[in-house]
Amino acid sequence: MQLTEMLSLIVKGFWETLYMTLGSTLVAYAIGLPLGLLLILTDPQGLRPMPVFNRVLGVIINLLRSVPFIILLVWVMPVTRAIMGTTIGSKATLSPLTIAAAPFIARMVESSAREVDRGVIEAALSMGASPSQVLLKVILPEAKPSLITGAAIAVTTILGYSAMAGIVGGGGLGAIAINYGYYRSNSQVMLIMVILLVLIVQIFQEAGSRIAHKSDRRVREQN
Repeated sequence: MQLTEMLSLIVKGFWETLYMTLGSTLVAYAIGLPLGLLLILTDPQGLRPMPVFNRVLGVIINLLRSVPFIILLVWVMPVTRAIMGTTIGSKATLSPLTIAAAPFIARMVESSAREVDRGVIEAALSMGASPSQVLLKVILPEAKPSLITGAAIAVTTILGYSAMAGIVGGGGLGAIAINYGYYRSNSQVMLIMVILLVLIVQIFQEAGSRIAHKSDRRVREQN
């Protein structure tokens, strides 16, 4: 393969990787964020205790989290075909990526919300705030730095998942590494793809850390 063709392939793979990662992250957060807040809300010590519902929801989330992504890719192919009309390419990868990421995000949101000082929540309740107001105006703002850090971790995790999707016909840099590197025994292509993926991970992680630091109220108060 000529250099220009390879560069064109890499550029295409780069944008496909971003599309798969960011697209599935947005959809996964639209599902996982409410689920995480619901876990907090219905916890036995939560604002609206519903122990049975909380336990059932927790089990479902844990079951989905327990399935290895490579197995999930194959398992949800009928669902992917029904939703996307295909099981090949970056578009088809959005479905399994979202299904894999949503429960992971739900647990991260739950963990971030649990870090909020209980005293702040009790103070809001004593002033007459409703559970929904406490959730949206106290817990979410207070947990914002942790949520942003968690989002950066989620993006990098989903990026790793997207690379694995290349094994079953997904697009992106992972598919290039497998199809043009591994299958053709081209270690240079493999190395280039690994370097690009590492750089993307570092960029997302650094950006998330900086945004989380700036949004931390305690840091702003010190300044």
